[in-house]
Amino acid sequence: MEVKLLDGKKIVVVDGENGHDIALKISESLAKASLAYKLNGVLKDLYSSIKEDGDFELITSKSEEAFALLNHSCAHLMAEAIQSIYPDALFDIGPSIVDGFYYDIDFKNIVVKEEDLTKIEAKMKEFSKKNEYIVRKDVSKKEALEIFKDNPYKMDLINNLPGDEIISTYKQGNYIDLCRGPHLPSTGFIKFFKLDTIAGAYWKGDSKNKQLTRIYGVATFTKEELDHIELVKAEAKKRDHRKLGKELGLFMLSEFGPGMPFWLPKGYALRRALEDWWLNMHRNNNYLVIETPVLLSRKLWETSGHWEHYHDDMFTTEIEKEDYAIKPMNCPGAILVYKNDLHSYKELPLRYAELGHVHRKEASGALNGLFRVRTFTQDDAHILLAEDQIGDEINRILKLYDQIYSVFGLDYSIELSTRPESNYIGDIKVWDKAERDLQEACLATGHKFKINPGDGAFYGPKLDFKLKDCMGRVWQCGTIQLDMQLPGRFDCTYVDKDGQKVCPVMIHRACFGSLERFIGIITENFAGAFPTWLAPIQVKVLPVNNDAHGDYAKLIADKFTQKGLRVEIDDSNEKLGYRMRNALVMKVPYTIVLGDKEKEGNLVTYRKYGTEKQITVSIDEFLTLIGSEIESKALLVDHDQLLK
Repeated sequence: MEVKLLDGKKIVVVDGENGHDIALKISESLAKASLAYKLNGVLKDLYSSIKEDGDFELITSKSEEAFALLNHSCAHLMAEAIQSIYPDALFDIGPSIVDGFYYDIDFKNIVVKEEDLTKIEAKMKEFSKKNEYIVRKDVSKKEALEIFKDNPYKMDLINNLPGDEIISTYKQGNYIDLCRGPHLPSTGFIKFFKLDTIAGAYWKGDSKNKQLTRIYGVATFTKEELDHIELVKAEAKKRDHRKLGKELGLFMLSEFGPGMPFWLPKGYALRRALEDWWLNMHRNNNYLVIETPVLLSRKLWETSGHWEHYHDDMFTTEIEKEDYAIKPMNCPGAILVYKNDLHSYKELPLRYAELGHVHRKEASGALNGLFRVRTFTQDDAHILLAEDQIGDEINRILKLYDQIYSVFGLDYSIELSTRPESNYIGDIKVWDKAERDLQEACLATGHKFKINPGDGAFYGPKLDFKLKDCMGRVWQCGTIQLDMQLPGRFDCTYVDKDGQKVCPVMIHRACFGSLERFIGIITENFAGAFPTWLAPIQVKVLPVNNDAHGDYAKLIADKFTQKGLRVEIDDSNEKLGYRMRNALVMKVPYTIVLGDKEKEGNLVTYRKYGTEKQITVSIDEFLTLIGSEIESKALLVDHDQLLK
């Protein structure tokens, strides 16, 4: 056998040799730094034997995969420490996640608090210093059931695995876990870590099941990286959209509608400003705005394929002995709009935009503020077009996305999600062509992308847009999904230039993903200090003395309101300094103070959020200033300074 390195060099592999052996053939220093290896794109344990020819890559701490590898192994290290301290604890799952890892644990009758994390960390450091090998052992299903016979959570996982497939376990010291792997070679690589929070998590995300204890943590390869992550996490807590949403009066959640946000007056003002801008952007880009019903017949969802592939996530009801579903997606409704008329090739592409209200049956344990809800508004568009128009149309969409995201100061990266391994509809050849079309469109417009294998929608591949906020956090938002299945299922056609009926292609696309999630993201990105065009209250008016200046304050507020500004007067009996601080706490872009000088000269004195300077100008000058800022969608202040 032989393997090919990234530089094209080939190395002969003797039977039984592993990744570490190949690393040694390259250099001893590389062997010491190696954590795992990839063969033909598949990540493997460093000491696992090489059993086929192929492309070979060693994974070090600098590799993209290293963070997840480290954190997955750290989850096992934490479990080993917990088992040592709490011998009766039972473990469920412990994956790596985007920003670290967690483990769900049944401590039985013991209540573990955040102050106990220090004790667990100390034991983890003890085991790390032992540098125990992390050893994989493959066993039969029968053997696995015997190994984990005292752990009902692992038994359930094993019993739900298909057939009699070989099951992998990993052992370090006295701790053994059920796991697909791969892992680091030994615990000695895990030196810098922090356990930071404890939360409750229902087993399998179902509130009917027992609540387990979920411990979150993070591991890094250097102390500097860990310090930076802890700093970011501390800042993230200040920016938590649930905290800011309550403080700023944006939205509320109620036990009477879990996962269904209530928009309060200030939050609705922000949301409406976002919606109006979205609508104008789409009308200016030749989209036709539509609205489709929330409740539609089961027959429609059977035709679309959602009833078969998405039924468990849909809310359903019965009306006059016929099944209906609250829509989880807007696409079938848009198709019905298309089918309402006959169409010619001259009309294509036909772009239907919709702020569609959808519902999905999310597990209660997964609900999270505005980030994970059961009801939300998708900023959808469904584009019907000819096959030879795909490249140009995706080019147009990418330009629109560039324009929209730049308004919020958000950078993005693109992932191409390909055909799922199962539970998809359509012919593989059609899927392959659709995936090529998306790749070629990205390359033609100079947009780099990463392949995300198997994560496409059940009806077609997609481009997912990962937004990076001012703190470097990455959020999944926009999507472009190429669908060469659904129009055919609904018998959609257009008449081509030869007079023949042809089935169009459909592009599903959403820029924000959902208004709720996007508002949550920008709330944290701006730390609640929204740009003036979006701010719930754009101007706070403070009369120095209510008796002497109250009428002038009302006159100013009325004039500004007539100009379309969102204005609030604070004429409470509190001292002026207190009211100014309150406007600062509420992150109002402009605070105006009105006293004798202002009243007598038809002036206003304003202070912009994030600055200390107070400036006096005429009323018209101020209106020109704020109007220009709103028109340009200017960012308010440097994001990084918002909470300092």
